[in-house]
Amino acid sequence: MAQVLEFKLPDLGEGLTEAEIVRWLVQVGDVVAIDQPVVEVETAKAMVEVPCPYGGVVTARFGEEGTELPVGAPLITVAVGAPAGDGESEGSGNVLVGYGTSEAPARRRRVRPGEQVSANGDAVAREVAEGPVPVISPLVRRLARQNGLDLRELHGSGPDGLILRADVEYALRAAQVHGRTVQPVAEPRTQVAPPAPAPAAVPAPVRSSAPAGGIRIPLKGVRGAVADKLSRSRREIPDATCWVDADATELMRARAAMNAAGGPKISLLALLARICTAALARFPELNSTVDMEAREVVQLDHVHLGFAAQTERGLVVPVVRDAQARDAESLTAEFARLTEAARTGTLTPAELTGGTFTLNNYGVFGVDGSTPIINHPEAAMLGVGRIIPKPWVHEGELAVRRLVELSLTFDHRVCDGGTAGGFLRYVADCVEQPAVLLRTL
Repeated sequence: MAQVLEFKLPDLGEGLTEAEIVRWLVQVGDVVAIDQPVVEVETAKAMVEVPCPYGGVVTARFGEEGTELPVGAPLITVAVGAPAGDGESEGSGNVLVGYGTSEAPARRRRVRPGEQVSANGDAVAREVAEGPVPVISPLVRRLARQNGLDLRELHGSGPDGLILRADVEYALRAAQVHGRTVQPVAEPRTQVAPPAPAPAAVPAPVRSSAPAGGIRIPLKGVRGAVADKLSRSRREIPDATCWVDADATELMRARAAMNAAGGPKISLLALLARICTAALARFPELNSTVDMEAREVVQLDHVHLGFAAQTERGLVVPVVRDAQARDAESLTAEFARLTEAARTGTLTPAELTGGTFTLNNYGVFGVDGSTPIINHPEAAMLGVGRIIPKPWVHEGELAVRRLVELSLTFDHRVCDGGTAGGFLRYVADCVEQPAVLLRTL
């Protein structure tokens, strides 16, 4: 006898409370396997395929493409134990795991005819708690998988040993990486799970101060995430900006010579990134974050370099991990890979978080200067304008040179103007005389 089970939109982690249906991957009447992706949703972080923990026949879908659903809202119903199966359907036990069972098989249980299974999947959720890998968020599982981390080696700091993103990030920071092999720390620092959001109250009708008419565009998805991030940066960070004009003629000549020598082409962004990482090694105050609760500035020993990328979905900031350890060729390849992933909407949450410093090349928009807003919780952002021919005094004579405006916005809590000015001047010196960079490597 078939039993209809309801699968709800799982908690996708990262503090996200809703997601937009982008594309249904199944139709009503389709037969689905255990852990088969059934819908693609877009959160404020990334595109995510959501798998269903039940095997059987899809009997209903909830929500059209483009509809935004809160976490816990019904997604589909599945008839388990239907003739399409073997008479008894299995549940994976990974109701909220999200990426199949091949990594760490959970103990499967058969759903027996007549057994009561609550609509919210409590019986299956218990299997997650009893299984070997208590992970709720598919984003946490993906982060671990992409970094080669075995979740079975971790002890979760969440309720009932639940593995949180903070546990995975701590293990990755503490582990020594050799290729794709990671030796995780078995006992991460105790992390306090964030309180569950209170049920949203129905707001009382208010009179809008906005003018009547016009077009209202919801701040949701990537646009909403950007709005929240930039607003928080402006609220919390006392920022200041300094800028300088630099003669980039020699840098452009050096790049042309490198690319004429054969081999993989080197991008201008990669050269600027190399200059940034060298500058941050000399001025580590700008590769830091502020812990106001402890009243400490935390200087970081690695550079996870973010770079602004404009896409059809809006502005995103992919992150190049350990940029300080990469050469220009490696940086070029990684920038290209992440840019393509940004354009196709396939960036993962791990590739969009954890940055320590951001490089913003707004010159591609045809503008000379800007006052960047710091990507919270980072401490600084370097902006690069367009490189164009302009009159310039070179070696005592007026000449046409290729100039660029560089701007640095920095958190005034981590350093004063002398440090920020020193950083920016060093960057400008490397742009004007690339040999300066070679002498410091």
